[in-house]
Amino acid sequence: MINHFCKVPLWECNGKLVRVAQGQEPADTVIRHAQLVSVTTREVLDDADIAISCGRVAYIGFDGHTAEHCVGPDTKVIDAHGLYAAPGLLDTHIHIESSMVGPSEYARGVVPHGTVGIYADPHEVANVRGLEGVKAMWADASRTPLKIMLTTPSCVPAVLGVEDTGSSIDAAQVADTMTWPETCGLGEMMNFPGILSGEKNALGEVQETLKADKPVTGHYVTTDDDRGLNAYIAAGVTSCHESSTFQDVLAKLRMGMYVQLRQGSAWLNLPGYLPQLVQSGVDTSHCMLCTDDSHPHTIVADGHMDRVLREAVRLGLDPIVAIQMCTINAATYFGVGLDMGSITPGKCADIVLFEDLTNFRAAQVYIDGELVAKDGKALFEVEPFQWPSFMTNTMDLGIDITPQTFRIPVDTQEDTCKVRALGVNAGDTLTRELTVQVPVRDGSLQADPEHDILKACVFDRHHGEKGTHAFGFISGFGIHGALAQTVSHDAHNLLVMGDNDTDMALAAKTLADCGGGEVAVMDGKVLALVELPVCGLMSDKPVEVVAAEVDRIEQAWATMGCTLPSPFMTMGVMSLACVPFLRLTNRGYVNCITFQMEPLLAE
Repeated sequence: MINHFCKVPLWECNGKLVRVAQGQEPADTVIRHAQLVSVTTREVLDDADIAISCGRVAYIGFDGHTAEHCVGPDTKVIDAHGLYAAPGLLDTHIHIESSMVGPSEYARGVVPHGTVGIYADPHEVANVRGLEGVKAMWADASRTPLKIMLTTPSCVPAVLGVEDTGSSIDAAQVADTMTWPETCGLGEMMNFPGILSGEKNALGEVQETLKADKPVTGHYVTTDDDRGLNAYIAAGVTSCHESSTFQDVLAKLRMGMYVQLRQGSAWLNLPGYLPQLVQSGVDTSHCMLCTDDSHPHTIVADGHMDRVLREAVRLGLDPIVAIQMCTINAATYFGVGLDMGSITPGKCADIVLFEDLTNFRAAQVYIDGELVAKDGKALFEVEPFQWPSFMTNTMDLGIDITPQTFRIPVDTQEDTCKVRALGVNAGDTLTRELTVQVPVRDGSLQADPEHDILKACVFDRHHGEKGTHAFGFISGFGIHGALAQTVSHDAHNLLVMGDNDTDMALAAKTLADCGGGEVAVMDGKVLALVELPVCGLMSDKPVEVVAAEVDRIEQAWATMGCTLPSPFMTMGVMSLACVPFLRLTNRGYVNCITFQMEPLLAE
């Protein structure tokens, strides 16, 4: 955010824009002969000109009007013949940490795909290092032209009393962040049970955000679309990205919510409801697009918001309506519509020149009138960020992990024992609560790889010798060997799962030694490793390097037998205690409907 939200505030330059629009002063840049995507009228304006001054649009010419009168001897003239000029794309809900790189490398990855701004909720870093960690992230973000706008993490921890995090955030701290210039709203209020029960801090965070006249973004995952949804919205929560069916989307729209339609690396929700939404004819002005979580490999290989647009159009959405959902709708919702969201006079000159409205390949990308990417390459460079030491020393397990650490004793004389297990669903954040029989040997519970039942353990990595760990079982990954990662939403403790204790111990020790990340182990050998030394969440390497490392570990997952899309992200939400139905934290199983702890052994 070199220029914060815009290069020059409108009140400071409106006089000059008036003169440029009338030809009394020359523009800095004029884009000529473009097919202008008008998101204010849902049409394409043929052979349009755009004059830019002070990083803002001063004039648009169409219907035979041109910007020739804005061209002076030093004006840069761009011939956009055959290209579509659209407003720069905005991702309405994103966790930068899920890209496994810092904000500046993230910017290098997404800007060439037409993304000019993101509404980032850094609750991953906040759960590890609190608001000081957030400040460190935005120090890195400030070095790039990407408009990285903050939605303050609201749920640190995500749910009270069921897990142990590295930090916490309360309503008073939220109030302080609302004075920060980069803050645009409150991050996803995952603690909807707290809102519905009148929990003081959850409501207090919403109240402080509303006092600052900023939006409260949501995360509502429950089947109650009547009293519960009414109450949640009445509290002041005005958007939600957690919808899995058309009925979910429709209920929220009818109650006045903005619905963020999600297509990330693992959470592929658009096919589940977008065709029905298109067919319904329901007004979409309260619909926005988001990715939520994008892997580095996805960004480098497939794109960012341009990828979401491609999928939306493939599913039947009108291309201009799709663009509206990640431009003017987003800017309007977040209260920045006076500066962003459309190519109209006075707005920031955040413009992407697409080759077409099907593949959405960005030929050129402008932020505040500056050319920042061309033909898929960023035109800005950033030096490696020097992360403070408190961000790179976050593994404090307090125990020496051995294969014996993963022994789960049980008091039974039987050869098998009935236990609870998490069942995963490909491409979805929801889990299923299963009851399964697992083998018992030498007085301890065993994994059952023949029936796709893995042993799992979550270690508190924040509190050293005072930390705890808990066991469970998971079905649906289908692997032989062991997997471990410190990207374990939202406490980001150390999560290990596997079919044998030896491989599980090697996986855990590998991450403890390197400062966190993700690792795949099989038959006593490390198949692949992604080191994430920054809070155990992000690499300090270029995004292209991290993407290649992630590609190798995904190949390792396949070698181990896993067929899930983006299994890393699926594994990463096995501890996400705010999403149904059963989760495993360092304290044990959590029933995410009642928010009570459940025993490992099933009756």
